[in-house]
Amino acid sequence: MTEELFRADATLNECSARVLAVDEAQGVVVLDRTVFYPLGGGQAGDAGWLVLAGGTQIAIADTRKEKDADGQVTGRITHQAAPGQREQLSQLKQGDTVTARIDAARRQRLMRFHTASHLLCHLVGVPVNGCSITPDYARIDFHMTEPLDKQQLTDGLARLVADALPVVVGSITDAELDAQPELIKSMSVQPPRGSGVVRTIRIGLHGGALIDLQPCGGTHVANTADIGAMAVTKIEKKSANSRRVVLGFLE
Repeated sequence: MTEELFRADATLNECSARVLAVDEAQGVVVLDRTVFYPLGGGQAGDAGWLVLAGGTQIAIADTRKEKDADGQVTGRITHQAAPGQREQLSQLKQGDTVTARIDAARRQRLMRFHTASHLLCHLVGVPVNGCSITPDYARIDFHMTEPLDKQQLTDGLARLVADALPVVVGSITDAELDAQPELIKSMSVQPPRGSGVVRTIRIGLHGGALIDLQPCGGTHVANTADIGAMAVTKIEKKSANSRRVVLGFLE
C-alpha cells in the first residue's frame, strides 16, 4: 500500500519515501508514501521529481493508481517517469530512500480549478455527469436542458471567491451518506466505499451559510479567496441533456 499524504494535507509539496518497486521497462516507481496525487475523480495526476540520495533527479510526468491484471486497484500508486529517464531509473532500487517532490505551481493550479468546480456545482445546482480538472482549464458537464449564462456564472463565482469561504476536509460514514444521497453530485464517479468512511469537502459555514458539501478525494485550496481571478470561458450544449461549462484563469 502507498500512504496517501495528500489526502490529509494538500499543502505538502514533498516527503521522504522508501522505494517499494522499480520497473525500468515501464518507467514506473512505487513508493511506500507520497505527496503525488494520482489521476482520479476527474483531476489530473501530479507531476514533479523523485530526488535520489546523491542528488540525481527523476522527472515524473504523471501519477496513476496501480491496477492488477484484472483491472482492480491495488492500493499502490505509480509514479510514471518522463521519457528519457532510463539512466536515472537504473540508479534506483527497492529499499532506497528518495524525496518525492511535486511541481507545486502545477498542483496549485489544479487545486484552484478543483475548488472552483465545487462552487459551480453550488451556482448551477444540478447533477454533474462528467468533469476534467487540468492545470490549464476545468470543464464540468451538467445534467440539464436549460441554457446557462456565462457572465452570470462568472459573476457568481467572483462573489464566492471574494467571500473568502473556508474549505474544509472532513468525512462521513457510509451510513450517513446513504441517508443523504443528495450529497453525491456526480453521476459518473461514485465515492469509494469499503472502509466505512468517505472523505468530504465542505465549503462555507463558520458563521455563514453552507455553500457546498460533497464526497471528494481531490486536492483543494484552503479558502475560496485562494482561487483567484477566474472566469467561465465557454458554455457548450453537448447533448439534449448536457451543458458543458469551461473555466479558465483571468491572469
